[in-house]
Amino acid sequence: MPCGSRERRLVAALACALLLVCAHGAAAQERDEFDETATDPVKLFNRGQEAHAKKDYERALELYEEALQVKPDFAEAEFQKAAALVALKRLPEAEKSYRRAMELSKTWALPPAALGLMLVRTPGREKEAEPLLRRALELDAKNLTAVVALAELRVRAGDAAESATFWRRATELKPDDASLWLSLARAELNAKDSAGALKSFGRALDVDSASVEARLGRADLLISTGEKERALEDVRALEVLAKSDWKLAIAIANRYGLVGKKEEARRIYDSLPAEAKQSEEGRKLSAALNDLPCEETPEARAALEQLIASDPKNAPALACLGRLERTGKPERSAQLYRRAAEAEPSNADYAVGYAAALVQLKRFEEAVAVLRRVIAAAPEHYEAHANLAAALFELKLYNPAIVEYKWIGSAKPELAVVHFFIAIAHDRMGEYEEALSEYETFLARADAGVNQLEIEKVNLRLPTLRNQVKRGEGAKKDKRTQ
Repeated sequence: MPCGSRERRLVAALACALLLVCAHGAAAQERDEFDETATDPVKLFNRGQEAHAKKDYERALELYEEALQVKPDFAEAEFQKAAALVALKRLPEAEKSYRRAMELSKTWALPPAALGLMLVRTPGREKEAEPLLRRALELDAKNLTAVVALAELRVRAGDAAESATFWRRATELKPDDASLWLSLARAELNAKDSAGALKSFGRALDVDSASVEARLGRADLLISTGEKERALEDVRALEVLAKSDWKLAIAIANRYGLVGKKEEARRIYDSLPAEAKQSEEGRKLSAALNDLPCEETPEARAALEQLIASDPKNAPALACLGRLERTGKPERSAQLYRRAAEAEPSNADYAVGYAAALVQLKRFEEAVAVLRRVIAAAPEHYEAHANLAAALFELKLYNPAIVEYKWIGSAKPELAVVHFFIAIAHDRMGEYEEALSEYETFLARADAGVNQLEIEKVNLRLPTLRNQVKRGEGAKKDKRTQ
């Protein structure tokens, strides 16, 4: 399960718990202190809760602040104010409110847990989150949010054993959650505890027998330990689900291949829709089924050359050799991919391979023409969009390049460098405000280990750019047309 989806569920669960806790605290205060007052902070708070539940965060914030004006030490209102600020993406203000709630109620576990979770999700602030989360557990050993967030932090820190310990603790707190058992199984695999992982995959399936991830995970583990017959039980159980999910069908076919059931893998491949066969996963499966040696070795090259000589229209072999020639001989790579595309015109991957070679050869206009045809036929082809963005950028066609980069950013939100190229495009068009926003987004998401060169370039550019924005320089976009 992707980390992002887990965090969203945690946030939702935390919010639900907070509503219950805060409502309980507010009700007590309403009975004890404010029944007779003209301005009742509890009633304001409760109205804020109602607006919050309706996702009217601005109104909820106003009501929480009004309650705090009447009763400044109202910890629950301060806490919920922070939650509304998080929903409005006003994180620095949210942090202040969380810390204020911690001061007002020093033995309440939820404020440090919520602040810790927010910092876990803030790039570069993970280390600050850990003491807050550990403090939350000191106050409430059953705080599931803090336990799961710490499990994630410890695996990022490379401590697989402690991560597994926290995931195990999470399953004890909520044994009926299959996702927690899955996370524990992965943590145990990282900690080299195959026996523990096998049991955890089994517990996940006890809770949710339809869990695809648990079945695939257990099958992979059994295959790696040589228990192929047991693995086949999980693989076969997934085939019913794969009828409406071609990606799962390909995953199953690959497992059949790994256990030596090549005919079963071929049967599944033959039943795939054209879209699936043209995907990267489908291409790899086809290569595996055809025993194509797509490896960077002299022997593999020789075998491919021989296969093409005996069968000049063997599209998979032409594409394999085209991929191997991409770096050293881009001209020949383009020729091979072109021949593969001509042999199988319906295979978008071959056309994209041809276009990618054209980009490497700086034949950008030709590449754009090919890629636009591919995207018209296969709108979700990621590599086609990526190569089209690069070609348009090199042609200085910045507006259409930005459209493509935004598509890429939507498809892969974790790819920080997309914002770097969007920023450069805006910058070169003189759209300085937009460029500044994208540069800052890039810096907030970039990984210094991956994007160090781009980070250095941005840091050199930003002081001048900020001054240009302050002076009102640059082209102004008509906001109504955006």
